[in-house]
Amino acid sequence: MIRLSLATFLILAGGFGAATAQAQQGRAPVQGAPVAIASAGPAQAAALPASGLRLRSEIHLARDLVTFGDLIQGLPGDLAGMAAFRAPALGETGTIQVGRVVEAARGAGVIRDGAVLQNQGFAQVVVTRTARRIGAAEIEAAVKAGLQERFGVDARLFALAIDGGAPAVAVEPDLTGELAIADLAFDARSRRLQARLAVAGSTALRLKPLRISGQLVETVEVVVPRRAIARGETLAQGDVAVERRPRDGQGTDIIGDARAAIDKVARRALLAGVPLRNGDVQREEIVAKGELVTIVYEAPGLLITLRGRAGEAGAMGDVVSVTNPQSKRTLQGTITGPGRVSVRPAIGRVASAN
Repeated sequence: MIRLSLATFLILAGGFGAATAQAQQGRAPVQGAPVAIASAGPAQAAALPASGLRLRSEIHLARDLVTFGDLIQGLPGDLAGMAAFRAPALGETGTIQVGRVVEAARGAGVIRDGAVLQNQGFAQVVVTRTARRIGAAEIEAAVKAGLQERFGVDARLFALAIDGGAPAVAVEPDLTGELAIADLAFDARSRRLQARLAVAGSTALRLKPLRISGQLVETVEVVVPRRAIARGETLAQGDVAVERRPRDGQGTDIIGDARAAIDKVARRALLAGVPLRNGDVQREEIVAKGELVTIVYEAPGLLITLRGRAGEAGAMGDVVSVTNPQSKRTLQGTITGPGRVSVRPAIGRVASAN
């Protein structure tokens, strides 16, 4: 339990005012303003440890106050529970100089002198205030749920464009409730909206409400690489994802179906998260232009194979021209495998010749 007397509370208020004044003067506020500077009584002084104390270089806590027990490992319970400094804001990280820790601990009667503290040579203590972060995706989901419930708007085909970008929001780490709409105004014609959001039990959002304004924008499905793809690399199913992006600016050649990208070869280097266009990928070529191939001529009761040279490159199923080096005759055939082109008889021409 953190011990905080009336005198300590008054010092806490004074420390807060000093930090605020620094911020108003344009300087970075000192994280961890001292809050408990008091003299040790006779009984407490007798209980002060003489050695075996280790100063922690980094601490994480969910409280708004840092105790001496957070800072110094090995303190007995009564001394460890004394409030020492103010913690950073939710989700923020601050530092306390070792000299200030020693000064505060001596002033509060926690230690006799700084020589009893082992700090392994570091100059400051890093203090992180844990928090639950609320990001743009959670805000958008809450707004869409509110639009569906209050206005009957199916917002699945839209994205939320927040004016000025999604704000950075942190709430108490022990709160597990969903972000919910407290107030919502929506103009169906312009698709503009204003909202106030809250998490049940959050003091942070009660003191500083989360308010946003923005607009719903129409979206389309696009296929994006999950990672950087090198030129000539074949895209596997796990290499791509389908996302919804604002329709404006996407163009007409955007790939919207993952099947159009899977098992295709990148024609250029592709960046992760950048929507794929039709010209970015192609089917894997299994016959190269000028390559010697096997020409397979099939007819009822007849199978002839001979060597030929491909006049153009192609993938499986492509129709390409092949030339017989002996007869110099050029034929059209279908690629049926690596280095293999099948030619079928022209039934119509054979019938008319007969």
